[in-house]
Amino acid sequence: MQRRHVLALALAGAGALAATGAAAATQERGRRFIADMTWIELRAAVAAGATVALVPTGGSEENGPHMAIGKHNAIVRYCADAIAARLGNALIAPVLPYVPEGGFDPPTGNMALPGTLGLSEAAFAAVLRDIARSLSLAGFTLICFLGDHGQSQGVQQSVAEALTREWQAKRVRVASLARYYSANGEEDWLLAHGFSAAEIGQHAGLLDTAELMAAAPGSVREALLSPATWSRGPSGVDGDPTRATAAIGTALLELKIAAAVAEIRSLLAGRG
Repeated sequence: MQRRHVLALALAGAGALAATGAAAATQERGRRFIADMTWIELRAAVAAGATVALVPTGGSEENGPHMAIGKHNAIVRYCADAIAARLGNALIAPVLPYVPEGGFDPPTGNMALPGTLGLSEAAFAAVLRDIARSLSLAGFTLICFLGDHGQSQGVQQSVAEALTREWQAKRVRVASLARYYSANGEEDWLLAHGFSAAEIGQHAGLLDTAELMAAAPGSVREALLSPATWSRGPSGVDGDPTRATAAIGTALLELKIAAAVAEIRSLLAGRG
């Protein structure tokens, strides 16, 4: 056989292996995201032991001139996928993209700038309750709210505590994974690596921007990271995203993922 034919066969084989690998990766993701499964597949997965449900809540809000409105949704989906992969017994509900964002009349918080889509706290709580009820009917015994947005945290905690009390007899627990959002060590990591609190910021600063660069690079307009684009007038930026990189974001997201995995394992062990 001529060498060019051998090479062609080798390349074809490599291509087939790559395609098989990509298909396997897609199939594996499909086994984690509930929306990509059939109801038969879901029922079988729960019966086989996948009794932890992750309910990712993101947010649709202004994020300065340099980041897409779906920032929180992209980040929490990325993290939920990694969390479920590490646990091995968790499935992921569709990302809830609407959360409390501030008042409507007059507009406050993120509602003050165009593009933000908010819910009242009462509406958000009602949606969380019904999602949890639906998941409990499917056989999940630990339902975890994974919130990537600050104003979601209190409501999630209240709903989780109320449902856990209500369902104590049937041994279904609901938890809001607070460590993922507020006890993950991200700010300490950044300070230890020479970044200032002013850079880190509270919204659309270095921390947020770096996370999104890692989770969904196309959602960051890197040409607009210059202070000239956000330092004058209302911009939605609290912090300084100038030095953000995907490498920093990857390190930060790892902290959030590890914090959530540890908290879920603690809950499963009865220590949470």
